[in-house]
Amino acid sequence: MSNWEAVIGLEIHVQLKTRTKMFCRCPNGFGGEPNTQTCPVCLAFPGALPVANRRAVEECIKLGLALDCEIAERAVFHRKNYFYPDLPKAYQISQYDEPLCARGKLAVPTENGDITVGITRAHLEEDAAKNVHVAASGRIHGATATLVDFNRGGTPLVEIVTEPDLHDAESAKRFLQLLRQTVVELDLSDAELEKGSMRFDVNVSVRPAGSDELRTRTELKNMNSFNFAAKGIEREIARQIRVYEQGGIVEQETLHFDPAHEESPPMRSKEEAQDYRYFPDPDLVPVHPPVDVVERLRGEIGELPGARIKRIADTLSFYDADVLVTGGLDRLWADVVAAGAEPKEAANVLANQFVATGIAPSAVNAAELAKLVSARAEIPRAAFDEALAKTGDAGFTAAPYLEQKVVGDAAELDPIIERIIDANPGQAEQFRGGKQGLLGFFVGQVMKETGGKADPRVVNERVREKLRA
Repeated sequence: MSNWEAVIGLEIHVQLKTRTKMFCRCPNGFGGEPNTQTCPVCLAFPGALPVANRRAVEECIKLGLALDCEIAERAVFHRKNYFYPDLPKAYQISQYDEPLCARGKLAVPTENGDITVGITRAHLEEDAAKNVHVAASGRIHGATATLVDFNRGGTPLVEIVTEPDLHDAESAKRFLQLLRQTVVELDLSDAELEKGSMRFDVNVSVRPAGSDELRTRTELKNMNSFNFAAKGIEREIARQIRVYEQGGIVEQETLHFDPAHEESPPMRSKEEAQDYRYFPDPDLVPVHPPVDVVERLRGEIGELPGARIKRIADTLSFYDADVLVTGGLDRLWADVVAAGAEPKEAANVLANQFVATGIAPSAVNAAELAKLVSARAEIPRAAFDEALAKTGDAGFTAAPYLEQKVVGDAAELDPIIERIIDANPGQAEQFRGGKQGLLGFFVGQVMKETGGKADPRVVNERVREKLRA
């Protein structure tokens, strides 16, 4: 890889969570019975005319402002022509050379400074319908048939296109995570990857290190996992390097990424803009965003995730700050610390134990959680875990759990430890003979005997001393 440099650009599609669809008044929502959220407009009946969703336009502008984009004085909807089963009109209403938002950037914080990724454009379009492939894997390869659910067709979609400013899989992954958190915090979309409300296409090429040329690229299509995106990028970089080093050429094509196999089979040759025959949609008037609306939306944007990562990293490590912010935990962390918890201890609890509960941070009383965090070493682990699992309950209080104290008095623990050692002479001899891993067996027995109330640190120390005596 040292002789080569990867060049990576991203196309991200984010479904907006408006009440209705982009160009009709059908409900916009996930999970309805197939083909029940449709009308003559989104099914492309002859004579049915589209009307742009004002709320979607405003949300696209808001995201554009968060991405430091220039907001167009005049934006035009175009028809993007292609034939596919999920597109009943045989064209998609999108934007082309006059998008709502363009020429922006997003700075991705790292331990070694920011990686600034240029934003070519962020524009509005309608989503296609959903193809349901009849196959055990749910994927097109190996499917015996494909069904089409038009509920998704017409959903408001923002497409964000980056400049080819990324050069490794990890940076691309971090960019996507930061972008997702930005979208979620602006309340524009749930951006749930498993539901497809955020998807991304990855364009990859490689070039000799030190060169500024842009070689032929391939596209990994419709990915909905940060880890799969990183894995797919790494795999495609390696494949292209092999092709060039063996004297071959890289074909411009769209690839199907299958995480279960070490290959990305081609789906089709990759299209260029001219293949879509863009032209302005005659049924939709241009959009002229009023200056006062743009300024109102600008005022609704608070401190963005990237800035908070850098601010919190002044208190914690960069890693901790990144985990808290991209995990949506940093505001709860700040409230818990303000209520008296130690910052590092609070970060550890939130990023490890709390996140595993699945409780929404907004449902938690930070003051009560701070009491738990501060007393973690003083109450039994079982009590702490039980309390943490209930922190999202209405009226939760830490008081009954704080009354349960760990047993840390050696005088109280020693008789229990001695009884357990005497009951397991074989294991004790094996420990003394060098099997140090058996320490955990004895500690576990003591914790079981005390109902999890013993202080594990004291138990470890006393068991070791007793076994060596």
